[in-house]
Amino acid sequence: MTDQNHYSIYLIAGEPSGDLLGGRLMAAIKHQAGEDNPITFHGIGGEKMMEQGLTSLFPMAELSIMGVAEIVPKLPKLISRLRQTVTDIKARRPDMVITIDAPDFCFRIAAKLQNQGISLLHMVAPSVWAWREGRAQKTARLFDHLFTLLPFEPPYFEKYGLETTFTGHPVIEGGADQGEGQGFRRKYKISNPQKLIAVLPGSRQGEIKRLLPVFKDSIKTLSSRYPDLVSVMPIAPGRKDLLAPFIHDWPTKLITTENDREKFDAFAASDAALAASGTVSLELAMAKTPSLIAYKMNPVTFWLAKKMIRVRYANLVNILLDKPAIPEFLQDQCTSENLSLAMTELLSDKDLQIEQIKNYDRALTFLGQGDNPPSTRAARQVLSILQKKGRP
Repeated sequence: MTDQNHYSIYLIAGEPSGDLLGGRLMAAIKHQAGEDNPITFHGIGGEKMMEQGLTSLFPMAELSIMGVAEIVPKLPKLISRLRQTVTDIKARRPDMVITIDAPDFCFRIAAKLQNQGISLLHMVAPSVWAWREGRAQKTARLFDHLFTLLPFEPPYFEKYGLETTFTGHPVIEGGADQGEGQGFRRKYKISNPQKLIAVLPGSRQGEIKRLLPVFKDSIKTLSSRYPDLVSVMPIAPGRKDLLAPFIHDWPTKLITTENDREKFDAFAASDAALAASGTVSLELAMAKTPSLIAYKMNPVTFWLAKKMIRVRYANLVNILLDKPAIPEFLQDQCTSENLSLAMTELLSDKDLQIEQIKNYDRALTFLGQGDNPPSTRAARQVLSILQKKGRP
């Protein structure tokens, strides 16, 4: 614990999206607390959190593991890191521990910190509204407070007695609405009459392998209808080698970008986007870029998902609005024929584009657009919890 005017917060993020949330939260907490109430941060994080003054206990990348095949060989190391983290927290006695997403690691940490007199807060609720609602009760047993990104999530946890706050989705303050489209077109010599399509096949290896060949064939068909068609493909860090086999003989002029600033410029410049289902669909909504959403997964995984998942849509815009506002092409429907036909319709129908943008605006309002930034809302709540807790 620290003195009356100096709080200590321990943060844990396990992957880049959590690091981004953590970095923004740290900056907002410092701003809200002011210079007269300095905050000490400790924990585990990546580049964004370290920019805000965190010295990570160990490299966050050690926790960024996906899938059973990847986890099993590294299990002894992960168990060792878990023990190290718990020992560090108990030694430092922070006022609050904030865990961010990464439930496999973070929930185990919380379980070992029960009855320690430390406030336990978790950011990013498990998607109990989609599947495995029983996780809400487990979450309520482990934490004192939960921050959710989606407006309809709190009741799932509040019914088990967990104080829950909707803070808003981080895409709201991510800058996707600040792209400079005309500058992008000038830079790459794309005239205004030329059609530009953003191609977004996801960043995971499986997504790229399953979606990009279909997207490529769709673009090939579209290029026969639009001879001067141009494609732009933002590339996630470390994914260039994975994409190389698919893009070396791309059927149109292809522009690649490798940072968020140029990605958002590309969105602003694009007439439409062909995108994997995921957070990028919300970025496209922020950029007001009309889009089609597609996804394919392993057939067995898809069969299991259909049995377990209770929502009707994959795209969060559609989930929020509870209607197919943005066309979705999933699994067997994800074919080059379907995508090229739908994209032709979207490119040629201004009314369709306008209606999509109206639906984007409705969905983004639900996510907190027009209110205080999500990180500010979260920071104010963190400080309020600490002040209410007081000192022992």
